[in-house]
Amino acid sequence: MKLLIADDHPIFRKGLRDIFLNAFPDCEIIECDNGTEALEAIGDSRPDISILDINMPGLNGIEVAKKVTAEFPQDKIIILTMYKEKEMVRKAMNSGASGYILKDFAVNEIIECINNVLENRKYIGPGLQSELNEPELGKKKQSVMDLLMSLSQAELKTLKLVNQNKSSKEIAELLFLSEKTIENYRSKICQKLGLPPRNNSLILWTSEHKDLLAMLNEF
Repeated sequence: MKLLIADDHPIFRKGLRDIFLNAFPDCEIIECDNGTEALEAIGDSRPDISILDINMPGLNGIEVAKKVTAEFPQDKIIILTMYKEKEMVRKAMNSGASGYILKDFAVNEIIECINNVLENRKYIGPGLQSELNEPELGKKKQSVMDLLMSLSQAELKTLKLVNQNKSSKEIAELLFLSEKTIENYRSKICQKLGLPPRNNSLILWTSEHKDLLAMLNEF
């Protein structure tokens, strides 16, 4: 069996490697520390299962899952993350992932998850399945989450700093960009979020959606 681990924390990767070699002594393990490298390695090496963190440099785990399953629909992907919010679980499973478990439970759950996924069964870790069985989120909230996920990394960084009440000048200094560039980012964000081009519209929007913004700290 061939397993791919993509996580930007080398100590965590080593922990997973030890678990896998203990459970599957003959398995081959491929390690990547960013999403871009993981996408390339999956295409080149064709692992039986790819275990992806959400938060990685380059492409995040959900983006990798979408791209991989679009090209290779039969590929098996497990998302391993700290995020327990049901919106994120749904987004990961909708991206084509076969499994979703929390890092808090990785030692106890990862092998069970792998065995289920190998047998073509979906696996969602403890404490998550019951949340998914609750009534669906309102369409408006889910739509806002989709809009946030459509922002570029630069736009998302800008939006987070707007949420911290930073001015365009302060954001420009923090991101080592020009103030004009930040103003352009803010304009594009407003367009994507469907906001009027008023100076305070973005500030008011972030104030109303702090809970969803907090969920995206991994990206």
